[in-house]
Amino acid sequence: MRKRGFEIVTSFLDKEIHLPVRATKHAAGYDFEAANDTEIPSIWATGIKAGWSSIKELASADSQDKSVKPTLVPTGIKAYMEEDEYLQLANRSSNPLKRFLLLANGVGVIDSDYYGNPDNEGHIMFQFINFGFSPVLIKKGERIGQGIFLPFLKADNDKSEIERTSGFGSTGKD
Repeated sequence: MRKRGFEIVTSFLDKEIHLPVRATKHAAGYDFEAANDTEIPSIWATGIKAGWSSIKELASADSQDKSVKPTLVPTGIKAYMEEDEYLQLANRSSNPLKRFLLLANGVGVIDSDYYGNPDNEGHIMFQFINFGFSPVLIKKGERIGQGIFLPFLKADNDKSEIERTSGFGSTGKD
């Protein structure tokens, strides 16, 4: 009986994708690789391209402006797990120090019902912000982050019965 693990997303089956593995026998996280080359632009250069010429303009920009946003890095991987588990996505410890890359959402949460959803099959992506001054090129096959399977608990009064109907960032949408 399968409990938890990884599979390659159908659209990446012929792309020589590696399933995540733990680097050592005591490692908590499974190392994820980039599924293709992806350039992460500098957040500062993105703002300039969007027409902001100063930090003051950037700070007062409309909060709905989407011209400065994280870059999604595909992995070509989906994860299956038990109903009371999730996969936590974490940045590599070297990314902020050496490459100026932060996970935009701090940590990613991949719910068990994300697997196999009709929008994207449960394709796991890491979203990065580059706070350095130059673009960063992530090459296909480079390790970009880690995934850690964890259990979660429910509150006594939890009554959620809603089923997932789509993919990335879909819950809570009107």
